[in-house]
Amino acid sequence: MGKSQTHTKKSILHLQTADPILGQVIAKITLASRKPNRDYFYVLAREIMRQQLSGASADAIENRFCALFGSGGFPLPKKILAMPDEKIRSAGLSYPKVKYIKCLAKAVLDNTLDLDRISACSDEKVIVSLTQVKGIGRWTAEMFLMFALNRPDVFSYGDQGLKNAMRRLYKMRNHPTQKRAAQISNRWKPHRTLACRYLWASLKLKDDPKLI
Repeated sequence: MGKSQTHTKKSILHLQTADPILGQVIAKITLASRKPNRDYFYVLAREIMRQQLSGASADAIENRFCALFGSGGFPLPKKILAMPDEKIRSAGLSYPKVKYIKCLAKAVLDNTLDLDRISACSDEKVIVSLTQVKGIGRWTAEMFLMFALNRPDVFSYGDQGLKNAMRRLYKMRNHPTQKRAAQISNRWKPHRTLACRYLWASLKLKDDPKLI
């Protein structure tokens, strides 16, 4: 058994023991394995591009955006800055998103945002560094921590899906306050990222009559 598998089993056991309600959800779900994406510029630009969009719409816009720059995958910051705003807009991006993506590209190029060293920073330092870039809020920074840097103990109160899942699983009349969400999520430390993945997955079980 590999080290990561042992760690996952220990993490799951901790969550099941610390939170029996979440434990019942865990028993119904098998999470897909995933690897963090080390192309940090792409991850951040993609998050900006996909804000407030459905999966299919976001995919279509991303594909059109990449096509503007020819073959070769996602464009580098230098190419994005050289592309006229109106042409980028033609891919379906709003003016603010064009501005935000260019702000990100500029920050990376002038080393205002040092993505080569960001993986060595603490969680809060990563959030502070990223949110200095216009268009990147705390939620985007927290998703970056979870899915690019693979940090194990992140909870994002700003994520609507997590609040929806908590409201349902913990039988709340309304979405949890930040204080209430913290009370629940603190039980999951130091494995809050994994707990969040189970909460997101639980939303797909909404038609299961046996779900808590």
